[in-house]
Amino acid sequence: MSISKSDRPALILVDIQKGFDNIEYWGGQRNNLDAENKAGELLKLWRENDLPIFHIKHCSSIPTSLLNESHQGNEFKDIVKPTDDEPIVKKNVNSAFIGTDLKEQLDNRKITKLVIVGLTTDHCISTTTRMAGNFGFDTYLVSDATATFNKKGLDGQNFPAELIHETALASLNGEFATVVTTDFIKQHI
Repeated sequence: MSISKSDRPALILVDIQKGFDNIEYWGGQRNNLDAENKAGELLKLWRENDLPIFHIKHCSSIPTSLLNESHQGNEFKDIVKPTDDEPIVKKNVNSAFIGTDLKEQLDNRKITKLVIVGLTTDHCISTTTRMAGNFGFDTYLVSDATATFNKKGLDGQNFPAELIHETALASLNGEFATVVTTDFIKQHI
């Protein structure tokens, strides 16, 4: 696999929303606090090179969720706020492909390569990346532009966010995507 600007890869920014700023709500600990900054760097690079960009927004169907459209947490974080001409794809499940027209938009534009960033590594990033790989997209997942929260195990044990992040990336790498860093992408675009 290789990636370059001439491939016209799409940047898929998943769920970089204000509701994720409430770390206690999501589990009490988060890894990679620089993920949004890295995603913002890539968004700037995509805009400078006039490459395709898709903003994915989680619109929870649960009224009390911080990501429900009635809550301010549903808004995109300022660092990756879409411009008027950048498509926004709204979803209410983990995958950006289920119940949306994302695949059709990508196919209509003959996009075959994707670069995925956002939140959270083990949920919407993982599910979207798995489906992208299954659909046959040449998919790159940016490890330092993604993040997650700690998780409680079945017996109540606490799994640190960094462990959850690293195991999610390990499960995706080589089968559904190529896991890379922001610097790798910047060197190739």
